[in-house]
Amino acid sequence: MSFGEPEGYDHDARPRPLGRRGRSQAAAAAACLVLGLGLIGGAVTGSWLVGDSGTAEASSTFTTAGGLWHSLPVDQLFPPTVEGRGAGPGGADRTWTRIAVAPDSGCADAFDPLLRKALTSVGCERLLRATYTDATESYVTTVGLLFTKADAAAMASLARRFDRDRLARRTDLMPLPYAAKDTVAAHFGAKQRASWTLSVLTDAPVVVYSVSGWADGRTVDDPQPAEEAMESGATTAPAQAGLGQEAQGLADRVERDLRKNVRSGTEQPA
Repeated sequence: MSFGEPEGYDHDARPRPLGRRGRSQAAAAAACLVLGLGLIGGAVTGSWLVGDSGTAEASSTFTTAGGLWHSLPVDQLFPPTVEGRGAGPGGADRTWTRIAVAPDSGCADAFDPLLRKALTSVGCERLLRATYTDATESYVTTVGLLFTKADAAAMASLARRFDRDRLARRTDLMPLPYAAKDTVAAHFGAKQRASWTLSVLTDAPVVVYSVSGWADGRTVDDPQPAEEAMESGATTAPAQAGLGQEAQGLADRVERDLRKNVRSGTEQPA
């Protein structure tokens, strides 16, 4: 026994086979499915391509930054004069004048033993340092750029460690200053360190730091990290003198110039 196709009725009440409608619906559904899969696949492919592009760009930027120590003149890394609008206590302007540039070197004698140990995981490709004084020659500040041998993952790991363990605030991990002979910083030694800041970059193989003190060579018994010395109500001698702002303000601007130079080095000609 065979059965004909089941019938339904159209809008004029005429009988019509239901089977044909099922086949049409199935075809339409299949078409929608194919279209949907195509759209999803296109979206996934587009996302993957964008992700690749972003990763390649970040890698290029990181590599460019790592080579700046030998491709840029010193005046671009450490400008002879640095303007710090609003960088002083109470938003006062600051002007720093470079008084000495240290010969580029390794890190063997440039850090106290504990800080050198803390930075061991990223290695030392090159260390560049310069010392500045303020407009009144009352303060001196050494700013440093440590170019490491690390990849992005190692820099990110070190940055997390410094943040988690608050290493940048430990007085036994203060950077050393560069005391240049025959300048106002001639007596700027380890015992004269008053305030400091240290930042581990994650988008460049660079550690940026600075350390400040008085130009008259006075010793400091209670050095204070810049972040704390800049807090409202801080009463330590470095805080009252604005040495936290000296260290932080100069480091920020040298880091800003570094990033600007990285962008210039990675821009593609139109």
